[in-house]
Amino acid sequence: MPVIGAYMVPHPPMIVPDIGRGSEEQIRETITAYERVADEIAALRPDTIVITSPHSIMYADYFHISPGSTAKGSFAGFRAPQVRFSETYDEELRDEIIRLAEEADFPAGTLGERDRSLDHGTMVPLWFIRSRYKGGSIIRIGLSGLPLTDHYRLGMFIQQAAENTGKRVVIIGSGDLSHKLQEYGPYGYAPEGPVYDDRIMDVMGRAAFGELFDFDESFCDKAAECGHRSFVILAGALDGMQVRAEKLSHQDVTGVGYGICIFYPECRNDRHFLDQYLEAQAEKAASMREGSDAYVRLARETIERYIKTGELLSISGRTVRCGREELPLELPDEMLDKRAGAFVSIHKQGSLRGCIGTIGPTAGCVAQEIINNAVSASTRDPRFSAIRPDELKYLEINVDVLGEAEDIDSEDQLDVKRYGVIVSSGHKRGLLLPDLDGVDTVEQQVSIAKQKGGIRPGEKCRLQRFEVIRHY
Repeated sequence: MPVIGAYMVPHPPMIVPDIGRGSEEQIRETITAYERVADEIAALRPDTIVITSPHSIMYADYFHISPGSTAKGSFAGFRAPQVRFSETYDEELRDEIIRLAEEADFPAGTLGERDRSLDHGTMVPLWFIRSRYKGGSIIRIGLSGLPLTDHYRLGMFIQQAAENTGKRVVIIGSGDLSHKLQEYGPYGYAPEGPVYDDRIMDVMGRAAFGELFDFDESFCDKAAECGHRSFVILAGALDGMQVRAEKLSHQDVTGVGYGICIFYPECRNDRHFLDQYLEAQAEKAASMREGSDAYVRLARETIERYIKTGELLSISGRTVRCGREELPLELPDEMLDKRAGAFVSIHKQGSLRGCIGTIGPTAGCVAQEIINNAVSASTRDPRFSAIRPDELKYLEINVDVLGEAEDIDSEDQLDVKRYGVIVSSGHKRGLLLPDLDGVDTVEQQVSIAKQKGGIRPGEKCRLQRFEVIRHY
């Protein structure tokens, strides 16, 4: 089979002797494991080495695959300019990956290159590989801010492209683990750090790739992990294959986790983890839909109608209508008699997919406020593309109805779980809802609200707080 091996490896520059100058000996276990990886790749003699790197060019909504026919790099940025690389790109395989992505309307390609030089996330693995094996060309792929499911899909495109071209391919998932394992480390300590390392080494050591989707984005951020998305691409490249896995090493002596695992596909089987995950997510969303209250049912009906047909819902008297059609939605009096600001938040597979709202009432009633904001959240949030019909079955929706804002004198009067915050400075204003994943302190809450409003740190501002009733 064309994907003949895959390797999860770290990329600490200090591991290269010309950079470490002796300090690399403290991670001797990692070096020994890396040398074994290089020996095994040399024995396989691959045509192409695909390297996914967190330090290559990265975009929020696009996977960058390095263009051109050749690339060079050195460790000059780490005071070792004498360590140089000159590599040839596999244009045939790269073009096939891109063709498959374009055919599937998937956001990957060679656009937007800002720096042709090889990054250290690519060069550290190459330093070991090239010490044993000079053959084969490379492909360098950056990560993205897209969901883990899209990273897995990219791996599947790599697998299919390898099969279509007949190339013998190895995958290098380059990435360190947590950067917050020790107080003395360069990034300090967070309790999520060791937990992440233990979990990822267990999952990868068992090749239990379906569990990679269970790592919450907020948890990964707190752990300051580096390579999770790289590992998910690697897993996707082994989709549908029985895999022999072995954990070679795991060290955290520098405050940063370095883990090495190796994977060899043995035969085809039913390990289609993305399909299984998406099926479970659709079932979860369907279950939540069954238990939704009237506020969320209205938001969902609005979104589904508008995405599928372009038709807008409206409130006529005490009835929900779509054009002349009267919909069988029974709304409580409070949705029709009350005016208030409301936010509609949409999540897909645990990640935010759209959120738009109004601080105060702009429509005749709460129900119409929800309808207006549901359309905006699903199609006009500038951070995301419009929701597609094929995404509807995975969406989780909640509605926040805002209480009146009240002025406060200081941040001491805030509580991130109970109160949302509005920060104002002149005509600039930023808002953040309460009880959001990943927002654990008042300082974080106010800082994010300021960023959203374009308010600079230290700029004099007015604080307000408000409560919400959250509907699921």
